[in-house]
Amino acid sequence: METLLHYVWKYKLYAPDTYQTVEGIDLEIIDPGMYNPDAGPDFFNAKIKLDGKIWAGNIEIHDYSSNWYKHKHDSDKAYNSVLLHVVAQVDAKEIRDESGRLIPQWILKVPERIQENYRYLLSRDHPVPCLSRISEIPEIYLSDWKNALLSERLERKTQTIFQLLDDYHNDWNEVFYIVLSRNFGFGINNDAFERLAKSLPLKYILKHSNSSKQVEAMFLGQASLLEDETGDDYYLFLQQEYRFLSKKYGLQKLENTFFKNLRIRPNNFPHVKIVQLAGFARNMQHLFSKILEAEDVKDFRSLFFSEVSAYWETHYHFGKTSGKKKKTLGKNAISILLINTAVPLLFAYGKKKGQDVFAEKAFDLLESIPAEDNSIVNLFSKGGIRIEHAGDSQALIQLKKEYCEQKKCIFCRIGHKLLSK
Repeated sequence: METLLHYVWKYKLYAPDTYQTVEGIDLEIIDPGMYNPDAGPDFFNAKIKLDGKIWAGNIEIHDYSSNWYKHKHDSDKAYNSVLLHVVAQVDAKEIRDESGRLIPQWILKVPERIQENYRYLLSRDHPVPCLSRISEIPEIYLSDWKNALLSERLERKTQTIFQLLDDYHNDWNEVFYIVLSRNFGFGINNDAFERLAKSLPLKYILKHSNSSKQVEAMFLGQASLLEDETGDDYYLFLQQEYRFLSKKYGLQKLENTFFKNLRIRPNNFPHVKIVQLAGFARNMQHLFSKILEAEDVKDFRSLFFSEVSAYWETHYHFGKTSGKKKKTLGKNAISILLINTAVPLLFAYGKKKGQDVFAEKAFDLLESIPAEDNSIVNLFSKGGIRIEHAGDSQALIQLKKEYCEQKKCIFCRIGHKLLSK
């Protein structure tokens, strides 16, 4: 309820009128002030008229007036600037601040239509509660919201990249390697691939970049996929190489059950993806600089080509031969890697270096890639939202995960429109 009170106060959804406080003082709300998401009063720099006199200061909002004491605001000097205590119900008639000053209280009555809309959105058992009503929202409004959501998503990913930069002493190549590796998990194995990369530093891979077999041995060994004592000749060769290299570099392999095979198509089996990643890693010394220099989507796609050794053209895993097939990444897989690796790294690099050109390049790249085909995107498409490119699909993933799933309808622009209709 308190969240709804914040919402109604912030957007002045109460009827414009002269009200009375609990104490019987005439009240007029001139400016609700600025919302404060941090510690302290809920709204700063509000302006109200009490008994004909204009006051400027802060506002505190609670479901019950007794929460003032429950939250110990009466002993906190930060609340001495509060002009008005806004509540849904009064169960403590007198509210005083740390100095002993009596603070006026006002009962905010949420309009019934807003309560009905709020209950409708929060009580619906649907992945997107407002889906059937999205068509009521003008397209230009949805377009602006998608742009804001996309920026939110890239900002969130940027914070993750900045944390990695701190952890790896601002080494962009190492961070690129870790982010790319994570995305080679293609959802189900993301965490496993990230742990794999962190367990196998890029510098060791680059020392053996002239040998695809040694690099494959390091990756497969670190993933605990070279554990059996029997196997074909290639398997035994890789096993021997890994034992030598792991001892040389003091490598600690992952648990042997970390990678998942369930419900994965053969092309996405961990063995295949790991050796594809190994092919990338061999050529990674200058790959990030080439990404910064790429001009269009064709240039970017050309950088995401990975070769595997001849053995893997007839195998999806060890011991069982399959029909001969090149194990290169498909167009859709490359698109996913561009969306989740190249785009956020470009955006983060531009932000870190203060060069907007890289952020603009990130947005341009997203607009050059087709929208993702997944359950979230398909859901919004059925609801009538126009989805033209990967920038739109990334925005809608942000909407679903950060707003719909968390029932933050009040903080969503679509929810705001529907609540206040």
